[in-house]
Amino acid sequence: MSSERIQGEVFADERRDAIARLVADVGRVRVDDLADRFGVSTVTIRKDLTVLEQGGRLVRAHGGALSATGAGQERAFEIRKRLQRSAKDAIGRAAADMVRDGESIALDASTTAHAMARHLRARGGWLHLTVVTNGLRIALELAGVSGITVVMPGGFVRPEALSLVGPMGEGLLRRVNVSRAFLGATGFSVEAGLCDGTEGEAQIKGLFVASATEVVGLIDHTKWSRTTLVTFCPTASIGTVITDAPAPPTMAAALRGAGVRVIEVVG
Repeated sequence: MSSERIQGEVFADERRDAIARLVADVGRVRVDDLADRFGVSTVTIRKDLTVLEQGGRLVRAHGGALSATGAGQERAFEIRKRLQRSAKDAIGRAAADMVRDGESIALDASTTAHAMARHLRARGGWLHLTVVTNGLRIALELAGVSGITVVMPGGFVRPEALSLVGPMGEGLLRRVNVSRAFLGATGFSVEAGLCDGTEGEAQIKGLFVASATEVVGLIDHTKWSRTTLVTFCPTASIGTVITDAPAPPTMAAALRGAGVRVIEVVG
């Protein structure tokens, strides 16, 4: 490899680090402004933004990019959907492959569950599949699909997550029985189990856990070893975890030792 190529790669890494810091500081940047600032073409900047988005350091937007952290607030659904996209798609595909016709399943309002819903829709050929969900986007994804019945609890709409939460849904969710609940999380550790950052979401997910014969955690690699506000499912109640490889070896070994099946997919 030539010295010019090596130098170019070093400069690209430095430029991308600077872009990531700038986005984190100001919240939003434009492609044209970045091109002027760094003295490169807009094509180069767009490539930089793609690399940074793939690394979870920002989110591409029309004409520029947004901060991936949302200044401490929960990320909006459309932004979260674009983070770790390939990992979520692979996890969603593996989760959909577990579903058998005739089952009743539960899906939460997570973006990984939404990826799973897309694969359920694409698979087709359903005769009688019942999906219980508090996710508005998931309900819309599966509405009208032949052979799939969508059931939603009542509740208040959380616009950040496009979900239904609150005590209105308890009456329904305490009466239903589902074979498997497929649940995302904002954090997961062996000690804390599956966690969520908001009380409302955790309450609904806890009801899904109580109604399910098996809990399947949909966990991309950014959630491992993180503990957030509320535990909605302890590790002892998890049957399977689907994650993008590689899962942390010590955690994967601890889970398998506790009888939890760990499925690793390539994201």
